[in-house]
Amino acid sequence: MKILLLDLDSTSPSHLGCYGYHRDTSPHIDQISREGVRFTNYYTSDAPCLPSRTALMTGRFGIHNGVVGHGGTAADLRLEGEERSFQSRLNRESLPALFRAEGMHTTLISPFGERHSAWPFYAGFNEIHNTGRSGAESGEEVTPLVLDWISRNAEKDNWLLYVNYWDAHTPYRAPESFGNPFAGEPLPPWMTEEMVEMHKRKVGPHSASEVNMYNDQAQEEYPRLPGKITDMDSLRQMIDGYDCGIRYMDEHIGLIFDALKAQGIMDDLVIIITADHGENMGELGIYGEHGTADQGTCRIPMIIRYPGMKQNHVDHGLHYHLDLAPTLAELMGREPMPSWDGQSYAPALKTGQDCGRATLVISQCAHVCQRSVRFDQWLYIRTYHDGYHLFDTEMLFHLEEDSHEQHNVAAAHPEVCREAVYRLNEWHDGMMRTMPYDTDPLWTVMKEGGPYHAKGQLKAYAHRLEETGRGHAIPELMKRHPREFQ
Repeated sequence: MKILLLDLDSTSPSHLGCYGYHRDTSPHIDQISREGVRFTNYYTSDAPCLPSRTALMTGRFGIHNGVVGHGGTAADLRLEGEERSFQSRLNRESLPALFRAEGMHTTLISPFGERHSAWPFYAGFNEIHNTGRSGAESGEEVTPLVLDWISRNAEKDNWLLYVNYWDAHTPYRAPESFGNPFAGEPLPPWMTEEMVEMHKRKVGPHSASEVNMYNDQAQEEYPRLPGKITDMDSLRQMIDGYDCGIRYMDEHIGLIFDALKAQGIMDDLVIIITADHGENMGELGIYGEHGTADQGTCRIPMIIRYPGMKQNHVDHGLHYHLDLAPTLAELMGREPMPSWDGQSYAPALKTGQDCGRATLVISQCAHVCQRSVRFDQWLYIRTYHDGYHLFDTEMLFHLEEDSHEQHNVAAAHPEVCREAVYRLNEWHDGMMRTMPYDTDPLWTVMKEGGPYHAKGQLKAYAHRLEETGRGHAIPELMKRHPREFQ
């Protein structure tokens, strides 16, 4: 068996052609979608980058593995303690360990372990290539390593090649020579002047007025990313920049496919295309960030082309990113590892059977502290720390009518909110019962001062709000976060 896994950082399915996007951002990805199964309701359990990839590699929710944030105690994997043997559980029960057990050679091309000191991300790989720039890589720096590996190894038997691209991540580094293939093309129809005016009044990092987190400073070396969004032209700059990043990455993926075809192995290759998280492009009024437990951040692409399985099929079931490991285990005829929280959706690949979950709970504790419940056509978001966005404690969105989360309808549907809270509590009770720890790492983040990317920033940000005519928000921010003003 030969497997290519493409991990495309910050890639939102809503900006891919095969998911219905009106721009031609992803022709090579779209072709694989036509040859395999495309999952439309696929979510990372824990966002953003470090929690998501830790959940994928360990097969466990952040509440179980301990990693829910980007700093503090909750950015480190829980210690196994006295039950740890000569080698840790990751040696046997990580996603790469599954392939090692099948006698496969596992190769990783990614800088991610260094970017977040995420050494568990490397567990189970025979061969590791750190592309060396901690996530500042562009496609032209990654692809040559991939092509070299393919030229030396593609004809061998039994391998997994895991490749990580970063071009869809801010600050949109597609070179100037790439141009803008989307110049003059319309923006998504939901993006209107009225929306821009509404978003300009919002507060919080990566809002329309502070695309650069807490200020509006543009970076001269990255002209595709505006410092702030003031009108439809700057909104177009933002969306075009992101879409160019995806299209540029897709062209590099095409180079990989060409090399595999030249080696004569493309037809028999398993190809998995996914991401660690999506990207908010106006969802909740946030731009160019993956900082919430919502549809924009947590819904991710998943496309699996598996020879002998379903082709050109679309699965609408609810699935987690961490369901991948038990799915592949079933397809290989192996039992899932005892520590995994995932649930196999192999029947969806084999026969097209609907085997999705009834409920998903998704979490974010790096920029805000939120847990959200996805069920039926609803997304319920419960906020514990608002990351200075002044989010309501309860937000509810009907995704069929408002997939970009512009209208909170919680007040109009209290019965749906109650149902969501019941499902959240049921999930939480189950998580706490099935681990030897008595702490939920979300509350560790809260007790340590709040999410990493918000902690200690509020005083300086309040001055900016005054300077930009949004001082009216400061009293409410002081009320919610009194310790920040002490």
